[in-house]
Amino acid sequence: MLKTITLAAAAVLTVAVLSVTATSQSQTGDTAYEKKSYNYAEWAKGRFSEVVTVRNAGKVIYLGGVGSEDETSAQGGVIRHLGDFGAQCRYAWDKIKRLLAKHGATVENIDKVVTYMTDVRDFAEAGKCQTEAFAGAIQPAGTVVVVSALVWPGMLLEVDVTASAAK
Repeated sequence: MLKTITLAAAAVLTVAVLSVTATSQSQTGDTAYEKKSYNYAEWAKGRFSEVVTVRNAGKVIYLGGVGSEDETSAQGGVIRHLGDFGAQCRYAWDKIKRLLAKHGATVENIDKVVTYMTDVRDFAEAGKCQTEAFAGAIQPAGTVVVVSALVWPGMLLEVDVTASAAK
């Protein structure tokens, strides 16, 4: 009996704390969507954000493994621009922009990018391609990973994107 009363009291207390927190946030205006980018290392400034913080995101968007697959093909693995890293990268970023737009977002909503590529010699081209895709917008936090192969033969890069938006 004492255990039941203790559990009930704990549940009531938890609900009260959550209610007070939500009320104080709405009264102080702390419910607004806010995204901030930070750089601490000099060499990273202007290249990408080392840290991105998001407060009160209404929607989080995950894009997994976007590459140069032909989305009009009925079968998987049809790769556009075989052997041309730059063209595959530009196509992937064009596709990323279109996918984000379907969910009310743009590259400015991107919080984190992970780029998987098969040849480290394409690193500079990948950076140039991503910079062009952002067209002056602040670059998000990001990671580049070099792998021995991607799932589809001929695919030279694949990009994972995490974005957030107010709604």
